[in-house]
Amino acid sequence: MVRTQIQLPEEQVAMLKKMATAQHKSMAEIIRQAVDFFAKAKHGGGEKQRRRRAMAAAGNFRSGVKDLAASHDSYLTKVFGE
Repeated sequence: MVRTQIQLPEEQVAMLKKMATAQHKSMAEIIRQAVDFFAKAKHGGGEKQRRRRAMAAAGNFRSGVKDLAASHDSYLTKVFGE
């Protein structure tokens, strides 16, 4: 591992200390996990997994709306008010 130094606001340090205590981990481990999570979400692994889960869920739910496939744009317009 490479040692690095960062500066955090007091509020973030307090939050990290609480999380570390609750999870019986070091603050450094919590920070490493957060960096891994952020990197996966922004650069690859997270996107592929989300896409795979979305494709697996497609078609598994029923809306009860008979013309949803043909009229989905009008339904979205109503919901988002555009």
